[in-house]
Amino acid sequence: MKVGLFNGTVATTNGIYKISDIDIDNAKKLIKENGFISAIGHESTAQALSDLLGIHIPMNRIQFKQAVGQKAVVIKLNERPPEGVVLSREEIDKIGYSLKLMERLE
Repeated sequence: MKVGLFNGTVATTNGIYKISDIDIDNAKKLIKENGFISAIGHESTAQALSDLLGIHIPMNRIQFKQAVGQKAVVIKLNERPPEGVVLSREEIDKIGYSLKLMERLE
């Protein structure tokens, strides 16, 4: 199954999920082996993830429903931005982020 790419740890449908840290190398490997579907809804976040993973990640504002057994790589900001604010690439880097592996178990 293709790996979902999200810009937040959000349950996309009912289910039981496991969220854990993933490093860049393992995220790259997972995406290389399985392909991906971008559900990244902001251009600056897509740019940050593209640079981080070394591949082009398009912005893609879709309604994505993670399937049972499907994995997702999530870029998670270290702070929640104020309501209604769309961050620039520079602001994303300033706030900082980590990568998470989000797995839908059932």
